[in-house]
Amino acid sequence: MALKKLSLSLQFALDGPAARHRAALPRHAVARWIRHALDSDAEIAVRIVGEDEGRALNLGYRKKDYATNVLTFDYTQEPVVTADLVLCAPVVAAEAKAQRKTLQAHYAHLLVHGALHAQGWDHETGEADAAEMEAREIEILARLGFKNPY
Repeated sequence: MALKKLSLSLQFALDGPAARHRAALPRHAVARWIRHALDSDAEIAVRIVGEDEGRALNLGYRKKDYATNVLTFDYTQEPVVTADLVLCAPVVAAEAKAQRKTLQAHYAHLLVHGALHAQGWDHETGEADAAEMEAREIEILARLGFKNPY
């Protein structure tokens, strides 16, 4: 299976120290993880943010007043997938610790998850859709050398 083309913008907009997150997210790895989740060529911006920005975006776009791990803003799916993936670093770090995963493994999962959302996958439309999306994530992550995130 040939991997799709990806134009990637990787941005760090953290309030505090970002070294730990930058180390977990080398550009080549982020591109590899996302490309494995793509069924079409894509232009994707990945933005790593602090809690204030994550909360403001979640409130503004989803009417939920808390920072969440990943937000996907999908603009087009054809002929090229275009999307922004916004990951909230403090939430991702706390979840990784609670789930006893490495920070890098959790970021890989969330980036695959967000890339699938950008292509129209949705786990909030019913149990069958959720199970199908989880199975796809598990398959992709296994190919990348990561354990089942669930």
